[in-house]
Amino acid sequence: MTCALYLQPGREKSLNRKHPWVFSKAIKKVKGKPALGDIVKIYSSDGKYLATAAYSPDSQIRARVWTFDESQNIDQTFFEQKLSRALDARKYVIDEGELTGFRLCAAESDGLPGVTIDKFDNYLVCQLLSAGAERHKGEIVMALKSLFPECHVYERSDVDVRKKEGLDKITGPLLGDAPKNPVIINENGLKIEVDIISGHKTGFYLDQRDSRAALERFVKDKEVLNCFCYTGTFGLYALRGGCAKVINVDVSQPALDTAKRNVEHNALDISRAEFVKQDVFKLLRQYRDEGRQFDTIVMDPPKFAESKAQLTGACRGYKDINMIAMQILKPGGTLLTFSCSGLMEQNLFQKVVADAALDAGRELLIMERLNQAADHPIAGNYPEGFYLKGLICKVY
Repeated sequence: MTCALYLQPGREKSLNRKHPWVFSKAIKKVKGKPALGDIVKIYSSDGKYLATAAYSPDSQIRARVWTFDESQNIDQTFFEQKLSRALDARKYVIDEGELTGFRLCAAESDGLPGVTIDKFDNYLVCQLLSAGAERHKGEIVMALKSLFPECHVYERSDVDVRKKEGLDKITGPLLGDAPKNPVIINENGLKIEVDIISGHKTGFYLDQRDSRAALERFVKDKEVLNCFCYTGTFGLYALRGGCAKVINVDVSQPALDTAKRNVEHNALDISRAEFVKQDVFKLLRQYRDEGRQFDTIVMDPPKFAESKAQLTGACRGYKDINMIAMQILKPGGTLLTFSCSGLMEQNLFQKVVADAALDAGRELLIMERLNQAADHPIAGNYPEGFYLKGLICKVY
């Protein structure tokens, strides 16, 4: 018999708006003894059916909704339908950019809580971050096999958030073999090397695709500083755009080694590229002290805020790096600056960057706003799906 959750009076409002989360404090009564990842029916305090969800007894998000249709079964067919719809929604993006690397499933935004799937050539890389996703792993893999019979499926569920769901970290092949070499994908005519076994996240940051393309408009004959470069893909667009020089900066030597290979994969002029293993915060200060200046700077740091408690410190970090970046920009230079912290709201990020300009003694013009690429959609019932904010600024 399916277990059930009954909500406190008045706590059904978010579910009526089709938000997919139920928090522990919203639950009045649990019927039955649901285990980790079990399917539960959710009812209002007066017994009205609201949703069918996956149960997570140790998480503050006690249940994540699979469907709001009581008659729908959570089986392989369910996952095939969800993934097929997700692929269909992205078809125009894939075709337009001739992409062989894209996000197939963006978790809650595609109606599959905790399920993130990226496609890199003939590999599908899964991050399964919720108890329900873990419970239905086999059906998800079989759904992927049905939709992409030629593909291997590899798991990268090595993320700390799984601990909140009572799950261990895990990686490895789910279907087929692990790649023996990095996978090469095509993005807007560029070849990019992806290490799906040990690279960041699922191996690559697909969400910055549009921002990388935007950079190409601001680099002709310019000297570009690419901070937190990872595998140097902003630098590839800078080189293709005809920059005089691009300096790629990261603390990871393996990432910089990949960045060099990416230049070689595309037969770009490596003599116009420099690869610097250095802490960005320290290097920015060093450049400022030396009086070094650049025409264009890309500031794409890692997530600074994992929780609300870290948000104040994150604001200080974003303000600091953007202030120094503006101090080493030539008058009229271009700054592309980003925050991938979901807790950092767009207006707050804009205020932090504006405050950084004041402290730098520079005038700031925000010319354009950027966000995550279209294969990372934002569901209307799940505004939390919007996380990547970017600004293209002119600095005087």
